[in-house]
Amino acid sequence: MDPNPTLKGRGAQINVPNRFFELSHDIRDDFLEYCAKEGESADKNKTLFLDVFPKTIVNKVKSPDVGMGYSMNMYQGCEHGCIYCYARNTHEFWGYSAGLDFERRILVKKEAPLLLEKFIKRKSWEAHPIVMSGNTDCYQPAEKQYEITRRCLEVFLKYKHPVGIITKNALILRDLDLLKELAKDNLITVNISVTSLSEDTRRVLEPRTATIKKRLETVKVLSEHGIPVNVMMAPIIPSINSHEVLALAKKVSELGALSMGHTIVRLNGAIGEIFTDWIKKTMPDRADKVLNQIESCHGGSLNDSRIGTRMRGEGEIAKQINDMVKLAKLKYFKNKSMPKLNTSLHEQYKDGQLKLF
Repeated sequence: MDPNPTLKGRGAQINVPNRFFELSHDIRDDFLEYCAKEGESADKNKTLFLDVFPKTIVNKVKSPDVGMGYSMNMYQGCEHGCIYCYARNTHEFWGYSAGLDFERRILVKKEAPLLLEKFIKRKSWEAHPIVMSGNTDCYQPAEKQYEITRRCLEVFLKYKHPVGIITKNALILRDLDLLKELAKDNLITVNISVTSLSEDTRRVLEPRTATIKKRLETVKVLSEHGIPVNVMMAPIIPSINSHEVLALAKKVSELGALSMGHTIVRLNGAIGEIFTDWIKKTMPDRADKVLNQIESCHGGSLNDSRIGTRMRGEGEIAKQINDMVKLAKLKYFKNKSMPKLNTSLHEQYKDGQLKLF
């Protein structure tokens, strides 16, 4: 396993054409040769942060197998660069590539807290958990600068509204003060993504994420402060991290996690081409094996959009993985469970303060 892909610090190694565009942009060999002779870089590999101004921020999730009713995303695109990320395809709706653009063109929604406040104050709104990061990580590196997620948490706390968080970044501990206040009224659950216990695997799969050590520390600290934590081993990729299920479950359970979830990798849309290019450059010795095993989990295709099977897969390899997860849950989470979030307080606080009359 080579921890140094062609473009260091990035997951994707290419920009694939946007499916909505008739034209595409290619870097020609003669241009690369010119850059080499001149001692210039053909790719600056810089991240750009671009302000966008959506009219709404909360989305209703219609898919029955995602596990959330409403979500919100403060950022589009994600600098974490996870090579398998299903959110890559959504970057095409903004006019960018699902490849390198997804990691280097980060769209920032600075007005998200105001939009959230406006949404949950509607008279017709009945409190329902809203999950931050249904698409891209709300604690990705940009959050350190913009603090949009923190301001959204302040809104949830002000109006006593239940909220879920999905992240793989230890930056969440910056907001421990708000999380503890939300936890007092059972208004918060946190889903920490831990795909491997191997730092070498983490570096190639998720190049700009928090280290495994920091993620495990995050599970421990949150749990010690009474904040319910579910660990997501998502995705499980055959022959890359599929052998780690039991060890990972044991470790996070010991650190205080109350439950564990999983998905089996699927490579929809442009992600199939991006992942294939990446693995042949990064793990050439096992590339064909991994790709073939992924296909065996999805009816002979890297792509799987079938409701009910796309998250768990099918076939012998998928069954082995799913059975292993069931065993891990029985062994390490038998007497544990995540609490149901409190939706009863929000109506009293909808005007920003407790109603006295």
